Amino acid sequence: MEQTHSTPIGAAATPGAQRRVLVVEDDRTIADAIAARLRAEGFQVQTATDGPAAVAAAESWLPELLVLDVMLPGFDGLEVCRRVQAQRPVPVLMLTARDDETDMLVGLGVGADDYMTKPFSMRELAARVHVLLRRVERANLAATAPRGSTLRLGDLEIDHAQRRVRVQAEDVHLTPTEFDLLVCLAGTPRAVLSREQLLAEVWDWADASGTRTVDSHIKALRRKIGAERIRTVHGVGYALETPAQP
Repeated sequence: MEQTHSTPIGAAATPGAQRRVLVVEDDRTIADAIAARLRAEGFQVQTATDGPAAVAAAESWLPELLVLDVMLPGFDGLEVCRRVQAQRPVPVLMLTARDDETDMLVGLGVGADDYMTKPFSMRELAARVHVLLRRVERANLAATAPRGSTLRLGDLEIDHAQRRVRVQAEDVHLTPTEFDLLVCLAGTPRAVLSREQLLAEVWDWADASGTRTVDSHIKALRRKIGAERIRTVHGVGYALETPAQP
């Protein structure tokens, strides 16, 4: 097992100052490039190059976010994600070398919040890290601030304060991204929201190249709350279906 190591902390005035990011990537060149970019953004960074080292680093260092490659020696990134999420919830940006939607859905299913397919731009990676951390901050604020009553749409219940979802009175575990996506759709039931609108509202992006990310998260969300609840409008976007009013 290769030991993890830390990169220096960036300037305190930068946006990511004092936030801890664990980069798990077995290609040292890629790992160093990611670490250098995140260090320039002001993050504290540790790197690990295999599955066991990643889990150990996550347990001892308590990172606030993981950038996690799928293909790793020891055991793969999916197993790392499972084990880390079992310890404590932490946002995960998954990296995959294959543009395979099945792999992406599996990653989202074990607790990853977002994914990127190699090759990718370091600028976009850094932007996604910032977005994921902002989402966690919003979730923490929502949990402590008083909100309106639970939203009920038929047998679907969305508790904003506790960030909990129930279907037919059974709890459904959603990742922070999935929860925010569902809340966005539920804000205007039956109204069609374009992929670009969802990217802007949920991911804070304006880049249409990320629309496949929306599609994959929608598929993961359907698996958890029921495929019939989210309607696809081909060429446009998605709408949350609700029971017809009597």
